[in-house]
Amino acid sequence: MEYDYVIVGAGSAGCVLANRLSTQPGKRVLLLEAGGSDWHPLIHMPAGIAHLANNRRLNWNYTTEAEPGLLGRRLWWPRGKTLGGSSSINAMCYVRGVPADYDAWAQATGDARWSWSQVLPWFLLSEDNSRGANALHAADGPLCVSDLRHHNQLSATLIEAGVQAGFARNADFNGPAQAGFGFYQVTQREGARWSTAAAYLRPARIRANLHVRTHALVERVLIEQDRATGVVLRSAVGRQVVRAGQVILAAGAINSPQVLMLSGIGPADHLRTHGIAPLVDLPGVGANLQDHLDICTLVNCTRDITYDKLNDLAVGWRYLRHRDGPGSSNIAESGGFVRSRLATDARCDIQFHFVPALLDDHGRHRLPGRGYTLHACYLHPRSRGHLRLRSADPSAPISIHAAYLSDPEGHDLARMIEAARLSRDILAQSAFDPYRGEPVFPESAPASDAQWEAFIRRKAETIYHPAGSCRMGTDQQAVVDSELQVRGMTGLHVVDASVMPALPSGNTNAPVIMMAERAAALLLR
Repeated sequence: MEYDYVIVGAGSAGCVLANRLSTQPGKRVLLLEAGGSDWHPLIHMPAGIAHLANNRRLNWNYTTEAEPGLLGRRLWWPRGKTLGGSSSINAMCYVRGVPADYDAWAQATGDARWSWSQVLPWFLLSEDNSRGANALHAADGPLCVSDLRHHNQLSATLIEAGVQAGFARNADFNGPAQAGFGFYQVTQREGARWSTAAAYLRPARIRANLHVRTHALVERVLIEQDRATGVVLRSAVGRQVVRAGQVILAAGAINSPQVLMLSGIGPADHLRTHGIAPLVDLPGVGANLQDHLDICTLVNCTRDITYDKLNDLAVGWRYLRHRDGPGSSNIAESGGFVRSRLATDARCDIQFHFVPALLDDHGRHRLPGRGYTLHACYLHPRSRGHLRLRSADPSAPISIHAAYLSDPEGHDLARMIEAARLSRDILAQSAFDPYRGEPVFPESAPASDAQWEAFIRRKAETIYHPAGSCRMGTDQQAVVDSELQVRGMTGLHVVDASVMPALPSGNTNAPVIMMAERAAALLLR
């Protein structure tokens, strides 16, 4: 089996690449996905996200190592394991970040092509916004971006409370300014989830030159004289070798560095401990791991209007008939961005997601009663973790050391305390007076920084934005160059959140899609 391009991972980046690279009929493209197809109906009904948390057929279900900064807790890291990857199981919020994020990427990589003015066209190429086109939005791309068809009245209350707390009202977080409170736009089409599998892969599968294989676990990249020549994969028919002119890892911030290390590309001493001969000594593989840490404030609601005790049959029936109602909700309907008093530059440094339900431990711990939850995360963490192999077995999950709150100056902790305080202030505004019951978490108002710190270390969780573990750059810790080619190699690229030098100011799905659009153009060039 020989192909011009082999893409490892059919997620947010992989589906984009498969579509764009297969537009040339003379180029043979193979897309490999370790998971299965995206047939499950709960993927396509947006509110089905609430029931996907423990579905191991659709989710890698990673767990970090014991986190010293979080009292030794092991955090759950869900990642999509199906066509569409995490775009098939996420909350669908469409957020790009801000211009300063990408101008910083350009500075970090020494390549002006990653600046805001030069990445904006790639965002626009992907977008089909239901509001129409303007200078910052497009309406003819494959990725449908829509306003929610349904929202809970508590989600609107959150926006009013944000305004009462002194923040702006914002109808477009991807508009001229990010700051303020409003409803998120979502990657949905006519009330259904619009993952990259739906937006990019589905229309491309009619092409004879594109082949898609599911349940195919890539064990390693084949390397001959510093050139990638294919991959070794494992499937139901056994182990197979696939030859390729170009190999593109799009397996995400966890799996792409794992495949590199299994292939002999990574920290040489670490590879030797697992019996892997180092072919390219790249100490940055698996390093620079970063994530948005999130703290939730939960309050009981005095009215029976939350999503805690919905009739699933009634919700499903309405959704099937009309594609609206609670079934079309992304659950995290509204939120906001704030530049706190601790911000170190002009960007917003805290993001909020509001859920009109009690949400503890990612919804896996069902609490009694009904209520609402305000997520808050610090957007520019300085703490950096790392990934390491557990063994040379490709089916063994990699060891995740997120190292939350590990920056020696306590920078991240101070901002997380500020995020939690702001959450409590916003929920205390008069807009919530008709609904406010007893507090759930924190159980009582912390009276000191020490008490806020204890609450955060006890309850903070991921908001699902791992990145940076194969970062692009020019220094010795960089893994890929500014064209996303692995340093010291030819024919091998990485295209996913792992190559981000730093997290953007917001959710990561839209930026990954943009990066894949740009990478496809580079490869076709």
